[in-house]
Amino acid sequence: MRRTLVKLAVICLLAAAARAGDLLTLAVPLGLPADTWKYYVPPGNPLTGPKIELGRRLFFEARLSSDGTVSCATCHDPQSAFADHKRVAEGVGGRRGTRNSPSLLNVLFSTGQFWDGRADTLEEQATQPLVNPVEMGNASVEVVVARLRALPEYDGEFRAVFGGPATAKTLAQALAAYERTLVSGDAPLDRRLAGDLGEMSETAVRGFAIFRGRGRCTRCHTFNQLAPFFTDFAYHNTGVAANHPAFQGLARRAFDLSFRAGTEAEIRALGREEGGDELGRVLVTYQPFDIGSFKTPSLRNVALTAPYFHDGSAGTLAEVVRFYNGGGRANINREAELDPLSLTEAEQRDLVAFLESLTGSTPAGKDLSPPK
Repeated sequence: MRRTLVKLAVICLLAAAARAGDLLTLAVPLGLPADTWKYYVPPGNPLTGPKIELGRRLFFEARLSSDGTVSCATCHDPQSAFADHKRVAEGVGGRRGTRNSPSLLNVLFSTGQFWDGRADTLEEQATQPLVNPVEMGNASVEVVVARLRALPEYDGEFRAVFGGPATAKTLAQALAAYERTLVSGDAPLDRRLAGDLGEMSETAVRGFAIFRGRGRCTRCHTFNQLAPFFTDFAYHNTGVAANHPAFQGLARRAFDLSFRAGTEAEIRALGREEGGDELGRVLVTYQPFDIGSFKTPSLRNVALTAPYFHDGSAGTLAEVVRFYNGGGRANINREAELDPLSLTEAEQRDLVAFLESLTGSTPAGKDLSPPK
């Protein structure tokens, strides 16, 4: 994949004014819409230099976990495009979850957080891992807040940035502010579309044609000038959930329950059974069309974030392409348009080459480094 020739694409922070605490104007990488910040940064949590720096320190802070061993960066490593290379995430005490850690690059643009979209905003998402027993393992967010208030360096920063001691709200706001700066663009495809035709290999160019044509990849991984993120931000059942042997039976039971009123608690109970996590977004919406559905991930920097799928079951991009070339895995709610593609081995290699061309090349900035 020639990974030694590419670097992570991330955003540089540019101060718009000299005073500490003033709002920041952030540089937009090539390939992303220039007016993106006005739309995606919420007015209730504006970006400032001190707030982003506080969020950066918290992102790498292992003391947010119950045993002081796990930070946000444990599963979202800057050196791995803010993902990791484990099949599923590992938290306190080596406990293993059921989800592959998604990249946080360009998470600013996502309209839902987590693989099942159970959080609408980054602020809502930020505190949930703190209390997940297989992630950071705290009894409550308040326990974490009390821990931060007892640390002089953090107590002073929270008071300087937010005008008071740490709270659950301001902890979430600081982490979300930092995560909104993790923007990636300027990939070889972006430079080619901007007029530099030498930036992509002929193999990748052929792969782009397959991506938009016979591969039907853009049905879910949409790409246009206003939303060049290679995702529709929606939720689909492509059959990955059916990798679990219990899924088919659970899916049928969830399907029957979802058509009856007042059965939300019963559907949630299915989610607690062995393999129940594979029911996906139906555990959030209770709608039958969401059984086994998971969020379409962005494909930017995808060559850096193996393994793939929500369960980490595909080790390489070639395996991913092979899976979709076969039409996914049949199950009660598989996407109707997932038919076998009949791509040749050469065409599949071309498609992989195109996916590799989505790796951004802006040098990593100092804002990505762990605090010293």
